[in-house]
Amino acid sequence: MSGFGSGSTGASVVNAAAYQAGWFACVLGAAGGWGAAGASIALTLALLHVVLAERPGREWPLLLAAAGVGAVADSLHAGFGILHFNGHEAGTLAPLWILALWAQFGTTLHFSLRWLSRRYALASLLGLLGGPLAFLGGERLGAASFGEPRALSIAVLALSWAVALPVLVAIADRLGGVGRYRTSRRRRARELSKRAAPRLSGAAASR
Repeated sequence: MSGFGSGSTGASVVNAAAYQAGWFACVLGAAGGWGAAGASIALTLALLHVVLAERPGREWPLLLAAAGVGAVADSLHAGFGILHFNGHEAGTLAPLWILALWAQFGTTLHFSLRWLSRRYALASLLGLLGGPLAFLGGERLGAASFGEPRALSIAVLALSWAVALPVLVAIADRLGGVGRYRTSRRRRARELSKRAAPRLSGAAASR
């Protein structure tokens, strides 16, 4: 389990990789008509994240908050024809796979996106640009498409993300988090023990 790396840097890399895996699982699953399978993978990765997190009690609420924000935002997008999800009836609530992806996105806020903490203007800018780019990627893979007029739909999605991301960052700040997995903590403990051993030996010898 030492592959998680030491400290928050290694944990952030693992977290980002897990999120990307969940993203591809959901998007490719939805494109191929297997949205439930993709959602299962993303939710499994999110559950594993919580189990391994050093402070799991501060991760659960964040996942639920992200899923809630996503449910409201993308259900409105679907209802007003801003977004069309593959294999999903227009004008209905957002599909399960997109909610699972939002929940897994919540795992990044104390980890790979921890650098956004208290930088709400930067979070808004990242949401403004990154949200539409992510959906454009999903569109190219066949998971979703923008409604017409296309430019207006992209603009609405961008504004939604510009609001949603800083809100989620604020919730993450409120909850607090250390951005580390338990395996990282054990490794740090071993490293500290190794550093302390020569000092203890020297102190014993001086006596």
